[in-house]
Amino acid sequence: MSQPSLQARTGLLARLPLDWIGVGPFFLFAILFLILPTLYIVVGAFTTKDGAFTLDHIYGLAASNILAATWISVKLSVLTALLGCVIGLLLAIAITLGKLPGFLRESTLTFSGVASNFAGVPLSFAFIATLGRLGLVTVLLRDWFGFNIYSTGFNLISFTGLTLTYLYFQIPLMILIVTPALDGLKREWREAAESLGASAGQYWRMVALPILWPTLLGTFALLFANAFGAVATAMSLTGSQLSILPIVLFAQIRGDVLQDPHLGFAVAFGMIVITGVANVIYIALRTRSERWLK
Repeated sequence: MSQPSLQARTGLLARLPLDWIGVGPFFLFAILFLILPTLYIVVGAFTTKDGAFTLDHIYGLAASNILAATWISVKLSVLTALLGCVIGLLLAIAITLGKLPGFLRESTLTFSGVASNFAGVPLSFAFIATLGRLGLVTVLLRDWFGFNIYSTGFNLISFTGLTLTYLYFQIPLMILIVTPALDGLKREWREAAESLGASAGQYWRMVALPILWPTLLGTFALLFANAFGAVATAMSLTGSQLSILPIVLFAQIRGDVLQDPHLGFAVAFGMIVITGVANVIYIALRTRSERWLK
């Protein structure tokens, strides 16, 4: 049998989907660490220890402690998402459309890129070392100004303290997302508004904000999902003193007292549904916003 000619082998290689080789590792990573674990959680939420189908674990989500933890998680996520959007938008406007030095924009965006991914145990330790009972800022305020922040009722290991901690990565994430949208606002739109006699406030209220509104709502949904699924930061900062849904999930799967892995799978399934809906809203609104800005 004759061997294939060089031209034939070259033609065969040319027809191979070589472009897929570059994205192959990404799909492999997504399958191993995202899709398969998610399927494992979904299956575990609807099966018993013996592998039989059941809805008991889903019904167990109506337990009072799980509902209470869900409500605290929703409040925490909504509050941090709202504050993150407002503060992050104001900062982004200042560095993008304000008359600040150019290096402030680059340094702010660089810091935001780092801070938006800074979470977990390192972030908790940083806040304890800063605002804990013997933290740097706490001691300086007490010794230099005679003001003890803990005498006012503040407690870092509380809902308020966890809110401040979450804002450390929520605000930078908002800055990173909304800055490109602000850059997309065309100068001609403002000049046209000013030529028609509109003030700066009227321009923002009647032109800029309606265009940015899908981006703002979408980013709010993304920040909500970001806070709702955070577990390492809350666990390392508050332990079991603040019962939010991720901590309840951890207690069900890894705890010594309330351990019920399949109920934990059901809790995780509920969190996947909530964060998934939030991310779908973000993607849909972001797509609509990008069409406007084009």
